[in-house]
This record gives sequence, C-alpha cells and structure tokens, in this order.
Amino acid sequence: MLPGWQQVEVAGHPVDLFEPSQRHEHGFCLIYLHGVHLARLVENEVFTRLFEQHGLAVAAPHGGPCWWVDRVCPQFDPQLTPEAHVRENILPWLRQRHKLPPRRVGLLGTSMGGQGALRLAFRFPELFPAVAAIAPAIDFHTRFREGDPVLQAMYADEERCRQDTALLHVHPLKWPRHIWFACDPEDHRWWESSDRLHMKLASMGMPHECDLETSAGGHGWSYYNHMAPRAVGFLVQALEQERLRLA
Repeated sequence: MLPGWQQVEVAGHPVDLFEPSQRHEHGFCLIYLHGVHLARLVENEVFTRLFEQHGLAVAAPHGGPCWWVDRVCPQFDPQLTPEAHVRENILPWLRQRHKLPPRRVGLLGTSMGGQGALRLAFRFPELFPAVAAIAPAIDFHTRFREGDPVLQAMYADEERCRQDTALLHVHPLKWPRHIWFACDPEDHRWWESSDRLHMKLASMGMPHECDLETSAGGHGWSYYNHMAPRAVGFLVQALEQERLRLA
C-alpha cells in the first residue's frame, strides 16, 4: 500500500481507508466504488496523490462483482445488499469517524463503480448530493444478456436488470445537485449509455457536467487516471458549495 492507506473492517466487510497527512479544513471525504475487476486504489499513485493534495479522507469498500445494487450478491454477503452497505454502514461510519455534518461526503466510482455511484446518487440525492463517475458501465443489463453469472443470480431476466440501471432511477423531481461523468469515445461498450444519460438529463433540465469527447486509451486505468484530476476536483468544489448552502 502507498502511504496513507490502511485496511479496516466495517460491518464485517473490508474497507480500504485513505487518511491524508493533513485533512481538508472542512473535513471533506469521499466514498470510492471499485469496478468489476476489483482493482484497488491502494497502489494507484495518481488517485492517491490527488486525495493527499486535497486533504480528502477516502473510504473504498470491497464489494466483489456486485454492481453496487440493492440485490443480494452471494459473492459479497448472503443477506446484506451492496447498496445498503454503502448507505447504512459506510456513510454513517465515515461521518462518525470524522465527526462530519451532513453533505460533506462525495461519491466517486470507475466503471462498475461509476454506474453504482450514479445510481446511488439518483436514488438518494439527500445523502449523496455530489457524484463523479469515470467510464460508468451504465447499461450493465447487456452483461446479463451475455450470460454474466453474477447478474443472472441477482435478476430473473434482462428486463428486470435493465429497469434497475442508473438511467431508470433518474427522478424528475429530485436529483443530486452536483453530477459529473465522463466516458472515452473509444469506449465502445459503455460510451453510448453515457451519451443517453446526458441526453436524458439535458431534456429534463437537470444540471450536470459531462465529458464524452476526451480520449485517453478507451476503457481502463489509462483513461481513469487521465480523468481523475477533473473528477476529484469537481467533487471538492461541489462539497464546498454544499457546505455553503443553508440547511
């Protein structure tokens, strides 16, 4: 692990925790959701440097190939859903650990975790007002069609899987106030769903920022690392705006 990282346990599940050498003056924190290949940030110099630079404490729960949905995933837990773990365990634990008032925690995710972060923010904008997703795998129901055993164990059919994607959880009357996402145009598997999300949010008049034009290697860590400064910077600015909001 790079300096600042440690592994802890929350509600019986491992969590990678980053503590900067000097905390942000207002205590801003992030929750990072990993991708389907379970790659961790504990050895990623780009993200770690950004967290240190901005003074961000970061909790990165281990979720397995769970897609961060509100369905039991046996590879994660036989009873607790990944979504419930983030919402009911990780967020309260992080707030308590750092004595945070509301609206000090942002959501960040890559690939599977990017769609999970968006989905959580759309479903619970009062808990997660700021979200940034890099290369979000939004249309994950396509993997169900291809025979993904994890998704096929969680959903009865492809349509039920599709109905649970982030795009279908966008609500016209409530949404996270700060939304940022990006997808490489060379990411042929996932770019179209990001573009469709952008068009839907725009048609609803929902404020958001996205970058669907920058190319830096397609889907993978070359692109994630390239977009990391913008994603993390967006979240820091968003949390500052939230701090200044009247309750």
